[in-house]
Amino acid sequence: MNTVIVKEQTQREDAYYVRKEVFVKEQEVPLEIEIDELEDEAIHFVIYNDDNKPQAAARLRIIEGHKAKLERICVLKEARSFGLGHQLLEALESEAMANGAKEAVMHAQVQALPFYEKKGYKAVSEPFEEAGITHVKMTKTLSV
Repeated sequence: MNTVIVKEQTQREDAYYVRKEVFVKEQEVPLEIEIDELEDEAIHFVIYNDDNKPQAAARLRIIEGHKAKLERICVLKEARSFGLGHQLLEALESEAMANGAKEAVMHAQVQALPFYEKKGYKAVSEPFEEAGITHVKMTKTLSV
């Protein structure tokens, strides 16, 4: 599996493909919420399998100068259990630190809390609804 920071439009389309499969089709998030006005300011990631088919995607935005907002983290249903979430998170955190971020912030879906907690993230909010799905704000201090 190969993690790529998106440089070309075709790679961005691959990221959108994974996000639409997971969030729009599987979780029924409206497309106009999923693909939003923040796409152009984000750094996009795609994980490809050995056949060069996109399997996972995410985006990263640097906010408030020193925080990294990890967003749209997703893995295709058939590709789950291969460690791609872990691989994606490592790539996001590494790129965040390379961009000067000291803290990672995300709105995690509640069913993913155990995964993120194992990776050092801490819940810092009460549950809230976002796109019709219950989320919790989580943070993690990033260190080299």
